[in-house]
Amino acid sequence: MMLHAAPFMTGFALFASLSVAIGPQSLFVLQQGLRKNHTGLIVLFCSLSDVALIVAGAGFAHGVFLLRPTLARGLTLAGAVFLLWNGIRSLKQAMDARTIAGKEQNPFSCRTTLLVAAGFTWLNPQVYLDTVLLIGSATLAQPPPFRPSFSVGAIMASFLWFTALGYGARLLRPIFTGQRPRQYLNILTGSAMLCLAVLAIRTALGPPFPFPS
Repeated sequence: MMLHAAPFMTGFALFASLSVAIGPQSLFVLQQGLRKNHTGLIVLFCSLSDVALIVAGAGFAHGVFLLRPTLARGLTLAGAVFLLWNGIRSLKQAMDARTIAGKEQNPFSCRTTLLVAAGFTWLNPQVYLDTVLLIGSATLAQPPPFRPSFSVGAIMASFLWFTALGYGARLLRPIFTGQRPRQYLNILTGSAMLCLAVLAIRTALGPPFPFPS
């Protein structure tokens, strides 16, 4: 497959611009990177999930969401419940000094890590909005010969983003050695999740459901 530079860079830049607004999935990768907890596994899982969603958005999923708004509402509400639960959990951990102090000694198991990463990926409404709908729409707007290059550019940006986030987090470990910085990170994470959950509920329940065409 021949890659075309202009659509490749456009896809790369679009995904990179969407990633700047750090969401729950990226915050989870950052937290696990700080703990050195299955970092490579999480980076690979999140990146491959983006590959599946970007390819699906450029293929059939984009049309499915547009034609089946009830499915989109259901996924958004399920994601809102997941975000609410994890947001409350993060805030409770931030208020519990014993939990903060013991977190480094009790990392997630491999199975739990994958399950939580899957939840933040596949139950996160923002992921579908960014990858399936926005990038899917932008891909379909490209001339057919340029669509593979555009998608590959977005996929490369995803791999670089999660790799930098997961492994780059280790550079921040000296900042988060104390209890207070980890507490602030939990407050930031929990607050972001609760805000996104409220927005997801409003989006799902409020007419019309605003997906781009």
